[in-house]
Amino acid sequence: MSVPWRQNLRVGAYLAKQRLRRSTRFPLVVELEPLFACNLSCAGCGKIQYPADILRKRMSVDEAVSAVEECGAPVVSIAGGEPLMHPDIEGIVEALVARKRFVYLCSNGILMERKMDRFTPSPYFSWAVHIDGLRERHDASVCRDGVFDRAVAAIRLAKERGFRVTTNTTVFNTDSPKTVRDVLDFLNDDLEVDAMMISPAYAYEKAPDQEHFLGVEETTRLFSEAFAGGRRRHWRLNHTPLFLDFLEGKVDFECTAWGIPSYSIFGWQKPCYLMSDGYVATYRELVEQTDWSAYGRGRDPRCANCMAHCGYEPSAVVATATSLRQSLRAAVGS
Repeated sequence: MSVPWRQNLRVGAYLAKQRLRRSTRFPLVVELEPLFACNLSCAGCGKIQYPADILRKRMSVDEAVSAVEECGAPVVSIAGGEPLMHPDIEGIVEALVARKRFVYLCSNGILMERKMDRFTPSPYFSWAVHIDGLRERHDASVCRDGVFDRAVAAIRLAKERGFRVTTNTTVFNTDSPKTVRDVLDFLNDDLEVDAMMISPAYAYEKAPDQEHFLGVEETTRLFSEAFAGGRRRHWRLNHTPLFLDFLEGKVDFECTAWGIPSYSIFGWQKPCYLMSDGYVATYRELVEQTDWSAYGRGRDPRCANCMAHCGYEPSAVVATATSLRQSLRAAVGS
C-alpha cells in the first residue's frame, strides 16, 4: 500500500466528518512554505526570483503550527524553497508530528545526509525527495550536475535509517513515455521508495524556462502512453486511481484548489500555491473571500493547461470517498 494505513484511516475519518457537517470546502493537505530561499536555480521554478529581502525571511515554528491548526488539514507538505535551509525546520516537523499531523518534508536531497540526524523516524513523518528523471534528465532539470547522485544517496541512507521516503516527479514536454516509465521503475524497483508522486509541470509566470510546460492534450497523451498495459498497477503511486485517470484524460474534474491551500511567509495565498492573486491572514478569509468560480480550466486563461495535483487531486479524493466502487478500487490500488 503506497499510503500508510494510519494515514488512510485518519483521512477517511476526516472526510466522513466533513460530509456529516455538510462542508463544501475544506483542506485535505496544507502546503506550508516556511521560506522561499533555495540552493538550486531550477529552470521550471520561479520561487527564487523574489528579491533578496524576501529570500532571507523565515517563518517561525509558532506561526507554522498556528496555520496548520487553524485550517485543520490532516496532512502537511512542507515545501519552499528548500526547507532544509530553514534553521528551525526540525522544530516545525517535531511540533507537527507531536500533534499527529502527517508531515511530508520536501527536499532536493542536497542537504539531507548532513541534516538527517536532526530528524527521527515516525509513522507521521516522510521525506519527499524531488526526482525529475534519471541522472542526465534530472540534473538538466535542476540546472546542476551531480544533484541526482546526491539525492539518490540521501534516499538510500534515509531508508537504511528507517525513515519513510517518498518522491515527487514533475514532467515537462521534454519527457517521453519512456522517460516517465524509466524513472518510476528506478524509484519503485531499484530504490524501493515507499511511494511516488507525479505531476505535470505548471507554467510558473516567473520561471526562467517558459518553453517546456505541457498542454492538456500533451499531458493526457504522455500519461496514456506511459501507463499503457496496466503499468501503473505495478508502481507504488501516491495518488488515487481517479487522479491517474484524470492525467490520462479518462475523466475530468473541476479544480478544487481550496483542498490544498498554501501558507507562506506572506500568509494564505490566493487561489493556490501556483498562482498569486494576493494573500489573506486567515484560512477562513481564503475560503470565503476567494471567488473560486473564477478559476480552473475554461475560466481563467492562466489555468488553461493546468492539470496539477494541487487543484485536481482533492477533486479526485472527494469523488473517491463518495463512491463505494471508487473507494474499493483505491483500496486495491487498481
